[in-house]
Amino acid sequence: MSVPNLPKIYLYRRIVYAKLFIDNNYADKIDLDNIADEAFFSKYHFIRLFNSVYNKTPHQYLSSVRIEKAKQLLSTDMLAANVCYAVGFESVTSFTGLFKRMVGQTPAAYQAAQHQRQAAIADAPLKFIPNCFAEKKGWVVSH
Repeated sequence: MSVPNLPKIYLYRRIVYAKLFIDNNYADKIDLDNIADEAFFSKYHFIRLFNSVYNKTPHQYLSSVRIEKAKQLLSTDMLAANVCYAVGFESVTSFTGLFKRMVGQTPAAYQAAQHQRQAAIADAPLKFIPNCFAEKKGWVVSH
């Protein structure tokens, strides 16, 4: 039995569907097998196709989604350990190490910096508005 040549758009849609699966299920315990199954590809073929479309492996993409979601949660008062589990990591140590590699600081340091930034915005909100925008609106920005 031969496999027909499928249009590229069909393959692309399946890859996009797998990406959306990651976006919607990042906090769950998902792995390469789950993601490849969603796209109906063998995992090795899927890795190649996904990488060719997004310039990241599915695992790298899943990690980046989790870290971005963690950054959002760390902007709140949620404890870093709780953030770790909320975004799908099973180990605080591995979460902290990956976060530091990807963001450049530990989750706790990132959270402290976000709280300082939020306080500064509350203190002087006009300092955080681009001058060109403020001038266009007729606002006076004091530096």
